[in-house]
Amino acid sequence: MSMDHSTSRRRALTQLTALGAAPWIGNTAQAQGRGELLGYAPRATAPASYPAAYATTVRAAEDEGKLTIHSTTDARVAAPLLADFRRLYPRISVCYEDLGSTELYHRFIAENQLGHEAADVLWSSAMDQMVALAQAGQALAYESPEQTHLPAWAQWQGQLWATTYEPVVFAHHKQRLPAHQVPRSHTALAPWLARFQGGVTSYDIQKSGVGYFLAAQDMAANANAFWANAQALGPHRPQLLLSVDAMVQRIVSGRALFGFNLLGAYALAAAQRQPQLGVIFPEDYTLVSSRVLLINRRAAHPNAARLWLDYLLSQRGQTVMATASRLYALREDVQGETTGAALRRQLGRTARPIALGPGLAAPLANAALRDNITRWRAALGLDTRVQLPPQSL
Repeated sequence: MSMDHSTSRRRALTQLTALGAAPWIGNTAQAQGRGELLGYAPRATAPASYPAAYATTVRAAEDEGKLTIHSTTDARVAAPLLADFRRLYPRISVCYEDLGSTELYHRFIAENQLGHEAADVLWSSAMDQMVALAQAGQALAYESPEQTHLPAWAQWQGQLWATTYEPVVFAHHKQRLPAHQVPRSHTALAPWLARFQGGVTSYDIQKSGVGYFLAAQDMAANANAFWANAQALGPHRPQLLLSVDAMVQRIVSGRALFGFNLLGAYALAAAQRQPQLGVIFPEDYTLVSSRVLLINRRAAHPNAARLWLDYLLSQRGQTVMATASRLYALREDVQGETTGAALRRQLGRTARPIALGPGLAAPLANAALRDNITRWRAALGLDTRVQLPPQSL
């Protein structure tokens, strides 16, 4: 998928920010102890609470000197995390590229099939795709020192790691569609759409891996409501998009008045900047998803990848996540408005967290994917003669 000039500049700036102010001089592996040359960044130390042997991982990561991350998390959102990671480990340069979930997934598959060097780390909101890659043997197993601070469902066989706890929400234009006129549940959506006259936006579940994943979760939660909503959505000619930012822009501009299945972290952050944007937590159930991290089994820089994972799961990293990045932190010992603990208090029994596990990948099987997309397009009145790329390795 091609990038426009603004996207290219954004990614380039992110990489420069992550690299830090000063370039590397020479080979970091040659500088040791007190004999380090002037101009080298200082050696990092292991976190105080970690096992003593972790110092070996830190030194090995510094000798690797680089980390490549492919992620669905917007570069501007990840920037505080990258900057803080660089403060901890200044000898490790970070190349961070934000991609759409479908591009991230298929690019990783293609690079492995062609024998090219792929990213060290994948960090994606499409939980099902990460499970599929792990089941195909693409993940490096690792026992993180932070594991004891996580709920049991937040990791799978040491190969996949949940890092956030994020609600999936409805959104609306507050002035042109006041909150009292907005549907409050998935079951109320279809009858409301039958009466509503304005524009509607959501994910294109054929092209967006995150969109398809959330749709599959809605099918599992209430299949009748999901298909009724798809049928009711068709006459509106919905604006089917690939990112929450694009959906938010449509709503704020008034080109759409209502959106559903938006990732709540992005939508709520946008609502603080845009007074026109309102956010609704569905009252029948609110899906709670996570950005899942996978370390590439063939990673060129596996120790640096381990440091990044441990940082994201640490109390320090999770605090940056909940404050500067405005993502919903997973850990219970993190303070802030955008934390899983605060969200659980707010949602109560309506929260439906999505646990990591092998079952998440089932809807990605080629036959299931084809059947779901074909039926969805038919419900919306779209051409059903579509070609879908294979999902398995």
